[in-house]
Amino acid sequence: MTYESIDKLQNALGEEVFHYTKDRKKAAGRALGTIVEIITYYLIKSWGLNNSTSIERGLVEYGNEDISHNVEYSLHPIIDTYEVTLPNDGKSITATKVLKALESQRDVSKFRKKNNNLLDTHNVLRNACTIGESDDSFLLTSFKSIGQDEYALLVFEQMQKPYAMFECKRVGVEEGMKKGPQTIEKAKQGAYVARAASSLQKIRTNSGEKYGIIYRENGEPYIKSYVELMDEIIYSDDTALLQKFILTIGVVSNHGNWFTAENHNKELKVLAESYDWLMFLTDHGLSQFISELLLHPSEEYKKVREAFAKSYTANKKRNVFTKIRMDIKADAALRRYFSDNLDEIEGWFNIITPTGKTVKELKNELEALRSKDWEKIR
Repeated sequence: MTYESIDKLQNALGEEVFHYTKDRKKAAGRALGTIVEIITYYLIKSWGLNNSTSIERGLVEYGNEDISHNVEYSLHPIIDTYEVTLPNDGKSITATKVLKALESQRDVSKFRKKNNNLLDTHNVLRNACTIGESDDSFLLTSFKSIGQDEYALLVFEQMQKPYAMFECKRVGVEEGMKKGPQTIEKAKQGAYVARAASSLQKIRTNSGEKYGIIYRENGEPYIKSYVELMDEIIYSDDTALLQKFILTIGVVSNHGNWFTAENHNKELKVLAESYDWLMFLTDHGLSQFISELLLHPSEEYKKVREAFAKSYTANKKRNVFTKIRMDIKADAALRRYFSDNLDEIEGWFNIITPTGKTVKELKNELEALRSKDWEKIR
């Protein structure tokens, strides 16, 4: 069952899940923002980029490192990957335990330990779990496999500087209002970060054409049509061009004030002018996710609904349905759903910018960036 509009879907969520709240629709609207983030994250994971992904990592501005901005997801070069095992004893998998297990393979003394648990005693998983940080890299860990007696874990070292970033933008509209009061402010915030992140900067000609400017190794500016220059950088091996380049990707969804992928309002135009890629999550896609996983799931996906419902009850003890913290059985069901339906899920997104490009081309660009020799480039 899918819903003909986000408004009807929001009302259905309000009635079935948020019936205990004073304003059911508003509560459902806030949850929709989390759902958009989760869809984006599991799409990134399904593209094989899990080990490159950090969540809410601070990203410094290009040419102005005094200012940094937390971004939803950033993709980082992987310096090295290790495998360790820990006993499956029902206890938390702490950063201390993982670092201790890693000591036999490498020196971990340069890393400042983070107080994060990959898995706690309530079986809540921490996505993109950072266990250590140094001046130039991070150590993260994730599951390779879960056995009856032991866990096999992957530990991967990421460079601090990312090669791509994702941000999700969604705002609610209160009943009777035409626009959310902070819509344009949120759009401008996202636009500012997208424009400030990368060494590839946008400029306009007198006739309104969009060009890009980036600096070569000798400090000379290199100017070209924006999309052409972006493509050249991504598929280049030029160290100077790649060194501080970050591909910026925005994900937006309709909530009455973003309009549609074809009918842009001011906010959507602001974002389309700022991100290298702007992906529009359609009402159909959001509706299908909520219908098939949260409201009317088949047996194999009921753990997703249970985690969602547990996180939004009147007497909830903890939220186990976010981009960072996820019930481990719900995580397995979500990964299976995205793997089994990836082609269809990719079809949930329309590409607003670059004009004429496809989701497949974005995947190819991310793969090209991931495959660079970043040890040499940095």
